[in-house]
Amino acid sequence: MEEFVIFIEGNVDHPLTIDPSVWIFDERKVDLTTYFTEERIVEDKDEAYTKAISAQWDKEIIEGSAPPNPNSNDNKIQYNKEELTTGSFGMPLAPFLQNVKPNQEVREVLVEQEGGTIQTIPLSEAMEMVAGFSKEGKPLIETGPIHLYYGDGRNTEEPIIQVRKLVLK
Repeated sequence: MEEFVIFIEGNVDHPLTIDPSVWIFDERKVDLTTYFTEERIVEDKDEAYTKAISAQWDKEIIEGSAPPNPNSNDNKIQYNKEELTTGSFGMPLAPFLQNVKPNQEVREVLVEQEGGTIQTIPLSEAMEMVAGFSKEGKPLIETGPIHLYYGDGRNTEEPIIQVRKLVLK
């Protein structure tokens, strides 16, 4: 059986080996059926944090705070099973490219595909890409482990398939 992982390596401080099959439970995943057609609002992280804290503060002032429940670990993540088993999902690539800590001189990403095909993408463009890992509720067994989509959606009909490795140069 073939490995179902991808590698991110090259001129980086921390190379990564990623199993895309676990992304189905990641809160950062995006719905590929709507991601490229809906208007996305880029929000400042500090501003989003401030809004969330303000909303929590307002709630506690109005309703009062609830004491911690000793019988709960506060893991309240819920999933829609039907959505997970029928949806097509992707994961923004930027957090992974940032986590490998690319060296200052890195300007491009070499995308290595099954069979040895290599495509070169500027790092700035790779930071906007989405890695598709699920189509209609199924992992990309035949053409995966991931498909790469440009951030502007120009290759939604013909993504970069059979991606095995990303090498930062």
